[in-house]
Amino acid sequence: MPIWNEKYECMSRDEMTALQTERLVAQVKYIYENVPYYRELMEKKGVLPGDIKHIEDLKYLPFLTKQDLRDTYPYGLFAADTKDIIELHASSGTTGKQVVTGYTRKDIDIWAEAMARTLTSAGADKSSFVQVAYGYGLFTGGFGAHHGAQKIGATAIPISSGNTARQIAVLKDFGTTILACTPSYALYIAETLEEMGIDKSELSLKAGVFGAEPWSEEMRDEIERRLGITATDIYGLTEITGPGVSFECYDRSGLHVNEDHFVPEIIDPATGEVLPHGSVGELVFSCITKEGMPLLRYRTRDITSLNYEKCACGRTLVRMGKVQGRTDDMLIIRGVNVFPSQIEGVLLDLGKTAPYYMIIVDRQGVLDTFEVHVEMLDEFFSDEVKQLEKLENEIRGKLQSVLGISPKVKLVAPKSIPRSEGKAVRVIDRRKK
Repeated sequence: MPIWNEKYECMSRDEMTALQTERLVAQVKYIYENVPYYRELMEKKGVLPGDIKHIEDLKYLPFLTKQDLRDTYPYGLFAADTKDIIELHASSGTTGKQVVTGYTRKDIDIWAEAMARTLTSAGADKSSFVQVAYGYGLFTGGFGAHHGAQKIGATAIPISSGNTARQIAVLKDFGTTILACTPSYALYIAETLEEMGIDKSELSLKAGVFGAEPWSEEMRDEIERRLGITATDIYGLTEITGPGVSFECYDRSGLHVNEDHFVPEIIDPATGEVLPHGSVGELVFSCITKEGMPLLRYRTRDITSLNYEKCACGRTLVRMGKVQGRTDDMLIIRGVNVFPSQIEGVLLDLGKTAPYYMIIVDRQGVLDTFEVHVEMLDEFFSDEVKQLEKLENEIRGKLQSVLGISPKVKLVAPKSIPRSEGKAVRVIDRRKK
């Protein structure tokens, strides 16, 4: 099993705890002295740097949320002087002010190291051609994979997202061995390949590192089957560093967190209390080595759990489970919690429709309405009405069994649901308007 940095990826738990303690103590002092906003939060909570003596003391520090980043936009949480910031990135800002993060030279090196581990775990080495089809620019995805590929000594192909026909030409002509993009875009590339009459055997592709959106095991199976590759999950967020916070190995029993740099906790999203090992809750991260914008106890809103057992691959890094959803993306429909990934899993497991869907939630009077539009396969498009009604009822029954709530299911024409070259938009919630 390929491992990039055995010293840290296979460190004993006692050694990791000692390293995290040393780095946390220094980081808290650094942030307290250089970030007035966080210093004020600490003082309001009655916590001083001298109170933090061990990694277990992390729980005494105040949380940060995305709202804190918006309130301090753009540079209010930077700990380093802007003259030492060599790169800026930002989130899309689709739900408010964009979140800005800054990197010093050391931060870029940390990011490259984290992504080198990520790509190595997927089989990348110096001979690899890594096609980076995440977006470049302010979005962290493209540059993260790019930095990691170059750290390994692999050949980075910085094609960015979009222009799918060109993506496929590059896949063929450049001998791409590893594809880095969102899982929904990987599926779209597979669909376009088939439409162009290109067999997957014509490609040199061996593996894919896919992230930036939740995806199900059923979607993984679909991508692997249609592209003939091994698909691994990666996780990251702009606020922490970008992609490379955690990654899957071939054992695929969780995502290894690069916890020598990013310390995870699981909390009760309602109370903020730290939950016991193995509990499902909200994921919180602390950056213990970053210089530019090192966040402590940042609430990700992602729902998962942590596993501290040694992995079969040999890594001892804690593993986070596949993200089940987000506390802010979770739909509450008639009092029932619904995650889009649950619907995706049902549809792909059923295998009788295309893997594209749209969830539409509305409200009539005081009652929520819940509708799922599902794209048909070409071969079923002309089926008689009774057969389509039978399939709609079958999907509805499966969804009700999994979700505990019955949606209206509407089969729609092939290619009628918009494809995504970045993060897929799968929910229209009209109740918020």
